[in-house]
Amino acid sequence: MATDYSKYLRMEKLPLYWCPGCGNGTILKAMITAIDELGWQNDDIMMVSGIGCSSRATGYVDFHTIHTLHGRAVPVATAIKMCHPDMHVIVFSGDGDSTAIGGNHFIHACRRNIDLTVIIVDNWIYGMTGGQYSPLTPTGTKASTMPRGNIDPNFDIAELAKGAGATFVARSSVADPMILKNYIKKGLSHKGMSVIDALSNCHIQWGRRNKYGDPVKLVDLIKERTVTKAKAAKMSEEELKGKYVTGILYEDTAKKEYTQAYKELVEKAQNE
Repeated sequence: MATDYSKYLRMEKLPLYWCPGCGNGTILKAMITAIDELGWQNDDIMMVSGIGCSSRATGYVDFHTIHTLHGRAVPVATAIKMCHPDMHVIVFSGDGDSTAIGGNHFIHACRRNIDLTVIIVDNWIYGMTGGQYSPLTPTGTKASTMPRGNIDPNFDIAELAKGAGATFVARSSVADPMILKNYIKKGLSHKGMSVIDALSNCHIQWGRRNKYGDPVKLVDLIKERTVTKAKAAKMSEEELKGKYVTGILYEDTAKKEYTQAYKELVEKAQNE
C-alpha cells in the first residue's frame, strides 16, 4: 500500500524550500516512508533540527518539532528524550551542524547510548550558510573557505559514531533511496543511539565549485564512490581509498540504553 505523505506533512508549507534536485527531499521521503511502515503515530514523534538546509525539514513535518540553534539539535533532543523516554526522538541534521559546531554534543550522545535516531545529511559542505567546508568535505575538494582545495582530512562519520559508542551505525545514499529507507527504519526501531550517514548531493554549493553542478552527475559520482560492506571486505586498503562503505556497519543490542539506565538509578535511589 502506497504511503499517504500528506498524513505526515504540513501541506500548507509546500512547496519545499530546497533547491531543485536537492537530496534533502529524498532523505526526508525515506524517513517518512520508514515511519509509515512502522505504524507510528504523529503525536508520538519528536523531530529536532539545528541550522542549515537539511534542518529546515522540521518545518515540513506534522510531528512535534523544534528548530533550534546551530549545532544544538542533539543536546535538545537529549533533554526531550530524558523528559519523555517513551517518545520517538529523531534528529535531522547536516554534516556541518552535527560534526563541526555540534561535534562534541554528537560524540557524547553516542557515548551515552541514548535512544535517539540521528540522520546526518552528508553532502560534504555547509549549504545554506555559505558553502564553507565541513569536517566531512572530501580532502582536495573546493569550498568557499577552501577555494584551492580542502587540505584537512575528513571524518569517517560512521567510524566516529562507532568509536564514540553508538550502537547502530549505517550508511547509504540518495542514489539508493529504498536501501536508505530500510536503514532508517532499522535505526528508528533500534533501542539506543542510532546514526545513519545519508550521503547526499549539494550540486549548488559543493557541486558548482567542483564541476558537478548537475544533480544527476553528482548522484552518479556518489554512486561511484560508494561500495557495499560485502564488496569492501574483498578490497585492499588502497582500493578503498576515497570510497564510502555502505551497509549496516555496526549493531549492538546488548549495551544498556541511557534513559533505561537512568530510570534504574532513580529507582535504586528511591529504595535506599
